[in-house]
Amino acid sequence: MIPNAHFHKDWQRFVKTWFNQPARKFRRKVKRVKKARAIAPRPVAGPLRPVVRCPTARYHNKIRAGRGFTLQELKAAGLNPRFARTVGISVDHRRRNKSVESVQVNTQRLKEYKSKLILFPIHNKKKLRTGEATEEERKVATQLKGKFIFYYVLLPLNSWFNVNPCIYLFLLI
Repeated sequence: MIPNAHFHKDWQRFVKTWFNQPARKFRRKVKRVKKARAIAPRPVAGPLRPVVRCPTARYHNKIRAGRGFTLQELKAAGLNPRFARTVGISVDHRRRNKSVESVQVNTQRLKEYKSKLILFPIHNKKKLRTGEATEEERKVATQLKGKFIFYYVLLPLNSWFNVNPCIYLFLLI
């Protein structure tokens, strides 16, 4: 005997509705705004992350944000790892630098971040320490709402392209 059962008459039990979707969307938005206000004037995007290449031959032409800056990159930028963590820079002591170019790109990224950084004093009543912002600078400080510093990475086109080798591909992240 060939099984040919018609058991499709009780499907209503397994229907899942999504009428709560717009309310959840609104709730997530409210939470994001609340979190941004709580951490202000720190950046909404979280700590600054390095530029890294994806692993394996298939994806190594892509660039993404890494976990944290290496100790070598921090040293080149003139930063102490413990201090860097306190001012919104992610540090990964396990990561190793495999090329001079990556060190240069990430060091430049750190220097640019450092130049735009406004340090609020830990103790308001005491005298300002070196690097801490004055009252006027603190009033001007705004919270970065979008992504961190946009950066360009120069990639020479592969040799199998039949074009002038001095043409470069600009990747914007």
